[in-house]
Amino acid sequence: MLRITEIFLSLQGEARDAGWPTLFVRLTGCPLRCTYCDTSYAFTGGHTMTLDAIMEEVKQVAASRGYGEVRHVCVTGGEPLAQRGCRELLVRLCDADYQVSLETSGALDVSNVDVRVVRVMDLKTPGSGEQTKNRWENLEVLTGRDQVKLVIADRNDYEWARAVIKRYRIADRCEVLFSPVFGRIEPRQLADWIIEDRLPVRFQMQLHKLLWGDEPGR
Repeated sequence: MLRITEIFLSLQGEARDAGWPTLFVRLTGCPLRCTYCDTSYAFTGGHTMTLDAIMEEVKQVAASRGYGEVRHVCVTGGEPLAQRGCRELLVRLCDADYQVSLETSGALDVSNVDVRVVRVMDLKTPGSGEQTKNRWENLEVLTGRDQVKLVIADRNDYEWARAVIKRYRIADRCEVLFSPVFGRIEPRQLADWIIEDRLPVRFQMQLHKLLWGDEPGR
């Protein structure tokens, strides 16, 4: 059983699969309280579903509308790994031949996530207010399939992130994503810093916010 906030179809707004029609399974609950969180509505509430019921709804929402079934599925939150049944859901989705990604805060162990899943893992910057929650051991198990995301609120966050990716040689292990905090730093400013320092990172913005703002389920 899992507590689910919403299951919906949208465009993936971030990371390597940005722009692809994607089925999102948003789990309820999160042990972190980042200052810039845009999904606080997923902290509580939701409704309990069996794995069978989740898989059936995923199949129905992703069903063909004239071309073909959507194959990208993103499990997100909240913090999805805070629920023990999340890992079994990821296995079930992979077994059903979906292309599965997991959006996780990096505060919980990702080592026992199914190897077929693309782990998109945050490293929490000082501006998040949750820097102390980073589980640094997670970096050791990431591979070229995975991605590390750092959300940048200001220059201090940027300099911290720049030092971290160099110290841990993260870009040698997997793709690194830098994102500006929506409304707190000008995206152009972050882009200029990345270019000036020739950082081996990928700049990204939240496509879904540019299209639909903070509307839930989009």
